[in-house]
Formats: sequence, C-alpha cells, structure tokens
Amino acid sequence: MEIKIKAILACLLWGSAFAGAKIAFQYADPIYLSGLRFTLAGILLFPLIRINKINIRQNLKHWPFMLFFAFVQTFMQYGLFFMGLNKVSSAVSAIIIGAGPLFVAIMAHLTLKNDKLTLRKIIAIILGLSGVVFISFVKGGFSPNNPSFYTGVALLVLSNIIGSYTNIMVVKKKSYNISPIILTSFANFTGGIILLITAFIVEKPEIKIFPTEFYAALLWLAFIPAAAFSLWYGLLQKPGVKVSELNMWKFIVPVTGCILSWLLVPCEKPDMPSIIGIVIIILALQLLQVPCHYFRSKSKQNK
Repeated sequence: MEIKIKAILACLLWGSAFAGAKIAFQYADPIYLSGLRFTLAGILLFPLIRINKINIRQNLKHWPFMLFFAFVQTFMQYGLFFMGLNKVSSAVSAIIIGAGPLFVAIMAHLTLKNDKLTLRKIIAIILGLSGVVFISFVKGGFSPNNPSFYTGVALLVLSNIIGSYTNIMVVKKKSYNISPIILTSFANFTGGIILLITAFIVEKPEIKIFPTEFYAALLWLAFIPAAAFSLWYGLLQKPGVKVSELNMWKFIVPVTGCILSWLLVPCEKPDMPSIIGIVIIILALQLLQVPCHYFRSKSKQNK
C-alpha cells in the first residue's frame, strides 16, 4: 500500500507540471526555464539532506555514476522534454508522455532478467495507451500543419526513451545504496546548471525581473521534481519492485493534466469522451494490480 500511495503521489505531481510550464513559457525560453527549474529543485532538497542526517561523503563515493545520471536524466531527458512541450500542444504531449510505461516495459524486458513482459502487462499497456490517446484527441488532437510539430514529437519521444533508460539505471545500481534524496538533489542541481550554461549559449536569455505569476509557476515546477523523483527513486530501490510495473502508474499523469485543466482553465470542461478515457486508464491500472496467481489458477482451471 505504501508503494502505491507514493507512486500515485509522484504521478499526480508530474501531471501538474503541464499547466505550470505553459504559464512559465510566456516569460522564458524552454532550456532557460528548465535550467532554472532543476537548479532550484536541487537546492530545495538541501535542508532535507541535513535534517535526515544523510552521509553526503558516503554517497558521493559514487559521484561518477551520479554525474552521468545528472547529465542523462536532467540535462538530456528534461531539456528535450521542455523543448518538445514548447512546440507541441498539450494534447499530443499527453499521448507521448502517456506512452512512457510502454517504453519502460520494453526496455526492462530487454535489459532486466526479472522484469519480462507478460500477457497481463501487455493488455494493461494497450488499455492504458488507449485511454491516453482517447483523452488526448479530445483535448485537441494532432496539428500536422504546424511546421514545428514533427520536431516537437521527435523531441518528446526521445525524452521518453531516455527517461525509460534512467529508470533502468537506478534499478541496476541498487547495490550502491545511494540516498534517493541525494541522487535527486545532485541530479537536479548539476543537470540544472548544465542546462543554464547551455541556455546562455544557445538562447541568450535576458536577465530581468519577471511577473509574480512566473515565480509562482517556477517554484511549483521546482517542487515537483524535488518531491516526485525523491519518492520515485526510493521506490525503484526497494527490493521486489519491478520497474515496468511501477511505471504503469504513470498513466495517471495525463489524467491529472486533464482534471487540472478542467479545474483551473475556464474554457475547458469535462465531457463524456474524456471521462471514458479516464475510466479506461483506471481499468488498465486495476488490471495490473490483479495478482499473478489469479491468472495462473484460471489457466489451470481451463486445462
């Protein structure tokens, strides 16, 4: 139950990022915004490291892995994500981000001996993706006439693939016993600094005072990875947790985005197709929670 609650909480946080990003994009370019976000996210975790009396020196023995992880997870994955999100509508973004569990399940099947695809996982993935696509088309559908559309789609797909790889990285390095808070803080802060350096080279942002709306959105965007990734990496390091099954909870992310849009955006209201899509996703998640022995017993009965 604890694993489920933490997984759902992390996914709810990630689902709320779309609205905050769209607000902040009005004032800052994507790489610059991403750099500010993750640098601040890393700093927000500094007090927790001290409060929990985490042995920093012990954890930093694995700094080569942590540095590589920061480059891949924060700089590459989220740099690409923010650039793609800036080019593609939230509906199409939801389709691609909602496909994350599929990428993770396939990658886990190829790289981890104890995390293979099963008929139950395949059905749950297909159901979950169907719900995401259903909701996303209702939220606006594709816009292929937009010249930057395909670039945005490619960036988001690549971000998803890299995100799947980072989950595998954490699982494979369980033996390092790196604190999830240390790993998250280091990855966010270091990756954020690299993003900021890149932004000053590529985007050449203007340093100025932004409206209060921007700082509120930025603070929330920074809180999301600080909290969500600390929870997520802690779950990935738990014995017996399978990365493909844990990532199935990410089908909640686009659902959260829809619900928050209904609550916060005046021109958007719930409709029957969207509700049907959400129900499909809930069914997919419930299917994943059905114990494996249930399927085995059914199979024996059929024989």
